[in-house]
Amino acid sequence: MSIVKINVLTVPEEQREILEKRFASRAGAVESSDGFEWFELLRPIEGTDQYLVYTRWRDEASFQAWMEGPMKAAHQGPGGGEGAERPKPAASGSTVWSFEVVQQAAPKQA
Repeated sequence: MSIVKINVLTVPEEQREILEKRFASRAGAVESSDGFEWFELLRPIEGTDQYLVYTRWRDEASFQAWMEGPMKAAHQGPGGGEGAERPKPAASGSTVWSFEVVQQAAPKQA
C-alpha cells in the first residue's frame, strides 16, 4: 500500500499568509511526479502554530525521486544556481513524519 509523508512546519502567525501564498504559487509542481497520489496543506485552527503538509505516494522510491529532483530544484530559489537570492523561510522549524497506509476507506457509493 501507499506511504504518507507529513511535513510538520512551525509557522509564526506573521508568516502564515506568506507560507500559503508560496504553496499556492507552486500549485501543480508535485502533481505530475511519478508515484504521487495526494497533497493537502493543512492550516491550524487552534492550539498550535504548526501547519501539516500531507503527501501520499505509491512507494518510498517515488517520494525519494521527487525529493532528489523536482522538490530539490524548487527549493533552490529563483534561478536555482549559486548566488541566487533565496527568500527567507516562512517556517521556523520542520519535521517529517513517515507512515505506511495499512487500512483505508472511501465513502460508499449511493
